[in-house]
Amino acid sequence: MPALRRLPVVADMTLVTAGAMTANVAGYLLQLLAGRWLGVTGYSEFASLLAVQLLAAVPALALQNVVARELVRGAAVAAVRQLARRCAVIVVVAAVALIPVVALVLHVDPLAAGGALLAAPVLVLISGEQGILQGGHQFRRLAVVLGGVAIFRVVPAVVVLAVGGNAAAALWAAALGLLVAAVVADRITRSIGTASGAPDSEHRPSHTAGVTAVLRAAQVQAALMALSSADLIIARIVLDEADASRYALGAIATKIAFWLPQAVGVVLYPRMAQPQHSVKALRSALAVLAVIGLVAVAGAAVLAPLAPAFAGSDYAPIEGWLWLFALDGALLAVLQGALLSAIAADRTAPAAIIWVGLAIELAVTLPLVRSLPVLIAIATGTAAAATISVVVIVVRGVRRDRGRLPAGAGDRRVTSPPGD
Repeated sequence: MPALRRLPVVADMTLVTAGAMTANVAGYLLQLLAGRWLGVTGYSEFASLLAVQLLAAVPALALQNVVARELVRGAAVAAVRQLARRCAVIVVVAAVALIPVVALVLHVDPLAAGGALLAAPVLVLISGEQGILQGGHQFRRLAVVLGGVAIFRVVPAVVVLAVGGNAAAALWAAALGLLVAAVVADRITRSIGTASGAPDSEHRPSHTAGVTAVLRAAQVQAALMALSSADLIIARIVLDEADASRYALGAIATKIAFWLPQAVGVVLYPRMAQPQHSVKALRSALAVLAVIGLVAVAGAAVLAPLAPAFAGSDYAPIEGWLWLFALDGALLAVLQGALLSAIAADRTAPAAIIWVGLAIELAVTLPLVRSLPVLIAIATGTAAAATISVVVIVVRGVRRDRGRLPAGAGDRRVTSPPGD
């Protein structure tokens, strides 16, 4: 019986991994091509703005987790979709206000900054739909949306770069592609009520969490995204143009190791939101993430000599450091798994540890570091310290919550919405 119960989980992870891998490969291809076509003098602007875009999209990541959690707890689909729209409006206002700030701090074209930042509210809408699919256990459709969104985003940007467009044009092309993807994702999600027996909003409780719940989850997600992106932004500030571009390309290995096991958290998160299953779900997630991380680091070390062949000889100096970039990403992936468990329990305290670590990293790197190897070594060390601390705290919290359940509650099965 245990083996039979594991089969659907493995199938779900396989489906989501396929969608996530499509998204990741498309994203890495975009960065590799941008690195070649924009050159070492232009790529750092593009890469740093993508990092800013990731930070601006933190509400999107938080929203998906909150939507999935609320659906598991019985919220109505219509209510969580309305929550997504409210969050998108807030992000639009914030993005517009940040455009001149980002342009000034990073010394980039305001038009390029606008293309990066104004994609964030669209990502919020898309993440709302993804949360509905995740909370409804519609992992096949979620895989399609994950892969499709990346294709809609990357293809227009690649076309623009191929015809000689600059970073600003490519970012705006990607933003318009995301807008189309949002419409498609909405149609896919709306089809599940009748097509697959997903929860019908007319027969579910109308109460759901509000914007404050998203803000609490966003605080946790923001800490993680800040830690995972800060070094890339710091590189733009403290390194020269060529080394900043090399660092940005090396960070692709970080992103691969970070996002490669994304399906693990996506599939196990609904179980993390159920106290009856949270301990086992967290334990499984951390174990799988650790194994995948080790494979990613080994792969980066073995495949490092191929990097200059793909990106150009200008990037050869980072070849020997790719394994360290990958280790940074692997540690962040484990950290993300622990933080997902914290969000599932609506617990935000672990984020404070990350913010402290990030503050120390900034205090050391901004005034003192001017070397690429030293910067990635400090970033990896910070990630290791934060990961170990947060995992210990989260595991203790989940075990404590499990111990508070009434006798026999851990043996009760929670009925999930039908899958695909």
